[in-house]
Amino acid sequence: MLEFDFEGLSALGLTPAQAGRAAAQAAEASEANPGSPLWLARVTEVHRETLALHDAHGEAVARAMPRLTRSLAEEGTALSVGDWVLGQDDAHGGRWIVARVAPTSHLARVDGYGRRHPVVSNVDVALLVMGLDDDFNPRRLERYLALAYREGIVPVVVLTKLDVATAAGEPVAQRVADLRERIGRAIDVLAVDATDASAATALRPYLEPGRTLVLLGSSGAGKSTLTNTLLGAGVQDTGPVRASDGRGMHTTTARSLFRLPTGACIIDTPGLRTLRPDGDEATLSVTFPDIDALAAQCRFDDCSHDSEPGCAVRDAIDPDRLRNWRKLAREMARGTMTPLDRRRQLAQWKARVKEGTARTRMKRGEA
Repeated sequence: MLEFDFEGLSALGLTPAQAGRAAAQAAEASEANPGSPLWLARVTEVHRETLALHDAHGEAVARAMPRLTRSLAEEGTALSVGDWVLGQDDAHGGRWIVARVAPTSHLARVDGYGRRHPVVSNVDVALLVMGLDDDFNPRRLERYLALAYREGIVPVVVLTKLDVATAAGEPVAQRVADLRERIGRAIDVLAVDATDASAATALRPYLEPGRTLVLLGSSGAGKSTLTNTLLGAGVQDTGPVRASDGRGMHTTTARSLFRLPTGACIIDTPGLRTLRPDGDEATLSVTFPDIDALAAQCRFDDCSHDSEPGCAVRDAIDPDRLRNWRKLAREMARGTMTPLDRRRQLAQWKARVKEGTARTRMKRGEA
């Protein structure tokens, strides 16, 4: 049997569809875990051994059942902030998570070894935060866009440090216009001073009750400052940035879910040191719709938009954006490879290097 307060949990982002999914999974979980009634809660923080939860009545700390942790690990994932979970109390009052409700969205990044690392779950809107100082990097922003599009999450670009850029005489309006031209006008781009209440006013259309947002961006971009402004209180610690590159010192070290006065929920995240989106060709097409549209006009179907004759993309797209597209395409292609595919590719590279070395030696007249 599952017990939960739908009205209370809806304020934490629970939808009727998710509630129905939880009820269906609870029937199976009850058979595997007979005893006390099951409860439904949302993960607000993930720690090394425990997880912080909210069940609409208050916050609590729980542990995940070892078999659940193993099961998720076998699927290449783990519990993350934003997850809805089913739990059960033991005879001693201990709280245990016995199942994860299948998420509607699940953001994950891929490390250099191809391993997936969960970021957040069940998010509706991604606020992609980037500073109007040395943190400004359209190439990195395109990676965050790919991360959001992979899960069907609505991206909103938030350019912070408007006050700093304006004081320094930076051409903010031109920079915003150039960015909109590059990534497409369908994506909202907002320039704000994250320390001022006007930032909350600008973001108000995205802060509807029951909606969950996540802040993504590099360390020092102003995510925690913006979180505090939206909350109307200094909940998250903030710190200075380096003058050399505008990067922060990773003051935020854990992902945390907060309830906003508007009724929305927001998840603050630490800056990602490396970001390799978990995606495929479809993700790439949605992230770079201009390149995808022009590619249909190329002479060759498999055009790489490099040196092929009759390429409709090469001269029409910003060279920097095209280089980033190629880099992401290579990374995503590697991410979809099986271990056998990787071994074959490595063997091909070694063979090509060996052939190139042999040709060079022949030209030099070496034996």
